[in-house]
Amino acid sequence: MSEHPDEYVAPGNYEDVTKYDLEADDEEELLLAHNECTFIWANKEGWPVGVIMSYVWVDGKFWLTATSQRARIHAVRRDPRVCIVVTSTGSPVARNKAITYKGNCTIHEDRAVKDWFYPALAAALRPDSEEGQANFVQFLDSPRRVVLEVDPTQRIGYDGGKMAKATAAWMRENL
Repeated sequence: MSEHPDEYVAPGNYEDVTKYDLEADDEEELLLAHNECTFIWANKEGWPVGVIMSYVWVDGKFWLTATSQRARIHAVRRDPRVCIVVTSTGSPVARNKAITYKGNCTIHEDRAVKDWFYPALAAALRPDSEEGQANFVQFLDSPRRVVLEVDPTQRIGYDGGKMAKATAAWMRENL
């Protein structure tokens, strides 16, 4: 154990897991392979609130949708600062990977954004059925629906595979 309590002793403890950051290529693979995230905003009282939402990842931004009467839309109109969390759970990529972003959310109501986004989301959620995609696009295209664009400003990545390897190596050497 180090004489300095704030100094990280790897990996005999997990007080600092920043060295297990998610590599850029693994991050991109995760974001493109998955289509579900936790979307978090602040309510009127300032409390963080979150829901699971579907997304598409395009050009370094998250794109999501909801109807304009949802509480999250009212909240984002008040304060566009949001958070998005994506984990590898339920995705085809390796386990124990996660990424958290804080970012700014823009609400789009224009037809041009809806026209490209709805088919993109439908393709992500119904990849095996063109008919299912067309039906989903029709379902999405409702009068009060808006499109959310989240531009990440900061990220926190985590690769549990890296931590598992480091822990196994430490255990072989120290136990």
